[in-house]
Amino acid sequence: MTTVTPPTVDAPANPARDGLTELEQIKEAARQGPDPAATERQHAKGKLTARERIDLLLDPDSFHEVEPLRRHRATGFGLEHKRPYTDGVVTGWGTVHGRTVFVYAHDFRIFGGALGEAHATKIHKIMDMAIAAGAPLVSLNDGAGARIQEGVSALAGYGGIFERNTRASGVIPQISVMLGPCAGGAAYSPALTDFVFMVRTTSQMFITGPDVVQAVTGERITHDGLGGADVHGETSGVAHFVHDDERACLEDVRYLLSLLPSNNRELPPRVPCDDPKDRTSEALLEIVPADPGRSYDVRAVVEEIADHGEYVEVHPGWARNVVCAFARLGGETVGVVANQPAAFAGVLDIHASEKAARFVTFCDSFNIPIVTLVDVPGFLPGVDQEHGGIIRHGAKLLYAYCNATVPRISVVLRKAYGGAYIVMDSRSIGADLAFAWPGNEIAVMGAEGAANVIFRREIQAADDPEAVRQQKIKEYKAQLMHPYYAAERGLVDDVIDPRHTRRTLVDALAMLREKHADLPSRKHGNPPQ
Repeated sequence: MTTVTPPTVDAPANPARDGLTELEQIKEAARQGPDPAATERQHAKGKLTARERIDLLLDPDSFHEVEPLRRHRATGFGLEHKRPYTDGVVTGWGTVHGRTVFVYAHDFRIFGGALGEAHATKIHKIMDMAIAAGAPLVSLNDGAGARIQEGVSALAGYGGIFERNTRASGVIPQISVMLGPCAGGAAYSPALTDFVFMVRTTSQMFITGPDVVQAVTGERITHDGLGGADVHGETSGVAHFVHDDERACLEDVRYLLSLLPSNNRELPPRVPCDDPKDRTSEALLEIVPADPGRSYDVRAVVEEIADHGEYVEVHPGWARNVVCAFARLGGETVGVVANQPAAFAGVLDIHASEKAARFVTFCDSFNIPIVTLVDVPGFLPGVDQEHGGIIRHGAKLLYAYCNATVPRISVVLRKAYGGAYIVMDSRSIGADLAFAWPGNEIAVMGAEGAANVIFRREIQAADDPEAVRQQKIKEYKAQLMHPYYAAERGLVDDVIDPRHTRRTLVDALAMLREKHADLPSRKHGNPPQ
C-alpha cells in the first residue's frame, strides 16, 4: 500500500501575535528613551534617568505607568519631525512601603524635560488621579521650563499644574524633588507643595537666571550661587531638605512618606513600637542647664523622648532658632516644634515664626498631633525685625496654633517669657495639655528686666543701686517666677519630672487620639500674610 504525504502548508498568519510583538517593541523603545548617548550625558552630569529615579523611589516592581505612548502633536520649528514617546515625562503610580503613591518624573533626555501641551496633560491627569485616589504625589523635577516652540500652550500647561497643586493642598501630601534645573514659572509648582527636596551641585531653582540677573542688575553670579540647594536650604528657606546625592535624597523621601498619612481623611500610620513608653531618661536632667542664660541643643531633648531616638528635621539649615521635626512617640507620628537655645538663644523672629507656622499648619491638615517644647526668651528686638513685619509674621504662628484642631501638648522646659510664651502653644490659645519641668520660669519677662521696669525709681534713688536692683530681682522671682506659680493658676496642667517626659507624652497622646473639634462654619479664614 502506497503512503501519500500531504503537501506542506504554511501556518496561517496570527495578527494578534504579530501585534503583540510590535507593541512590545514600541513599549521597549519608550522605556529606553532616545539614543544611548543621551543617557550617557545624563549620567556624566552625576544624574540618574527618570526611570532610574522612579525605581529608587518606589517599591520594587510596583510601578504602573500611565500614557507611556503619548506623543505631542505640535508643528513648526522642526517639532513635527521629532515626536518621541512619553513626550519627556514619565507618569504613573506605585507603592512606597506598601502604600500607594503617585509620581511624575521629567526626562531631561527628551526636549531637556521642557513642558509642552502633551507633557502637561499627562501631569494634569496623574495629579487628578492622585487627588481622586487620596494618595500622595511626588514630582521628580529635572526640566528646562516651558517648551518655547509650543508657545502659550506650554504656559497654559503650567497654569493647570498650579491650579491642581492648590486644589490638592491640605488634601494629599505633595512632595517636590529637585534633581536638575527649575527656572521661571516652573519654580512655582514646587513652592506650592508641602516639601521641597534638593540635591547639591545638580539642582537649582530661580525665577530669573544668572544671565538675566547680570543684564538687569549687573550682578555676576553662578547658577548654584543664585539658586542652588544650599542657598534655598539656608538662605531663602525654599528647600526643606538638602542632600549630597540622588540616592540618599530619594531614600529620605521614602522615609518621610512612611511617617505621613495618605490623605487628610486618615490618621498617620501606626507602627509597632518596642521602645518602652515608660523609658526613663536620666540624660534629660543634664541636657537642659538650670541657668536660663546657658545654651544647649534642644535636638538632644527630642532624641531622648522619640522612639529609638529617631526623628527627621524639617528645614534644618534655615531659621535655626526653632526646630521642626517629625518623630514617633509610642509608634505614633507627631510633629515637634521646639525653641532652639543653641541659635540666637531660641528667640522667635520673622523666619522662625514663618517656619513653625507652616509646619503647624501642615500637621493640622494631615491629623498629626503637635508637641511643642518651649524655652523662649521672647521675640527678637530690633529695627530690622519691626520694619520687616515681625508683628505680621509672628501672628502667622499664633494663627496656625489657634486654628489647629489636632491634639496639642506643650512642655515648658525652662523659660517662657512674654508674648512668645503665649504664641508657643500656651494653654490660653488652646493647647489640650500643658506641662512644665521644675525650674520653669513663665513670666511677662525675665526677672532682671521686670525689676528694672517696676522698681526703676527706687533703684535710681538708692545709695547702692546695684544692691537694691539685685534685691528686687530676688523679690520678683520669689513672688512671680517660682516653678509652681503657673500650676497654681491652672496655666499648666502639671509640673513633671523631666525623666518621665516620654511617658507623659505617650499617655497624653493616647488619650487624645480620638480628639474631635469643629471650627466655625466658614469658607476659609484670612490668616496674616
